[in-house]
Parts: sequence; structure tokens; C-alpha cells
Amino acid sequence: MREDRGAVTVNHMATPDVVLLTKADCHLCTEARAAVERVTAGLGLSWSEQRIDADPQLQERYAEEIPVVLVNGVQRDFWKIDEARLTRTLKKALEG
Repeated sequence: MREDRGAVTVNHMATPDVVLLTKADCHLCTEARAAVERVTAGLGLSWSEQRIDADPQLQERYAEEIPVVLVNGVQRDFWKIDEARLTRTLKKALEG
């Protein structure tokens, strides 16, 4: 939703929650960090990283798929992050 207030336009879009799940000694995680940073920076979004090493539930669920990108809690990509797909996913999330 957009709301005009004189010369100022205010956007009321939900900001997607982007989380990169990683683990120690993961060469793919290094590449994934760079990919997520490029995509989110290009869209003016922030993201966070969560290590699964200390969380048995996350280890059980994602151990064979790391790194994993979650958008609003939904797994969107793993192993090698597809920047074009992540960009499309985030743009769609921004549109509501």
C-alpha cells in the first residue's frame, strides 16, 4: 500500500525475513553469504545468518542441505544459491 503525504511517499510493504543457515567449515557457506549479500543489498534489504552447529533440531533438519536460504521461514534454496531465483522471490515478497 502506498500513502502520499505531500511530496513524501510512504511504502507499507512487509519486509521479507531473510535468513541464511550455515555451519562451521563450510566452503559453500562462504559463497552463499556473498550471494545473499549481493541480492539483498541490491534490493535494500537486510538479512541474518544462523549457524546450525549448536541447534540439534536444525542440524537434524538441514544437515545435508547447508547452506540454506529461508525467506519468511520457508526454505527457498540450498547448497548453491541461485541469485536470480532469490531476487525473484524477494521481489515477489516485497509486492505482498
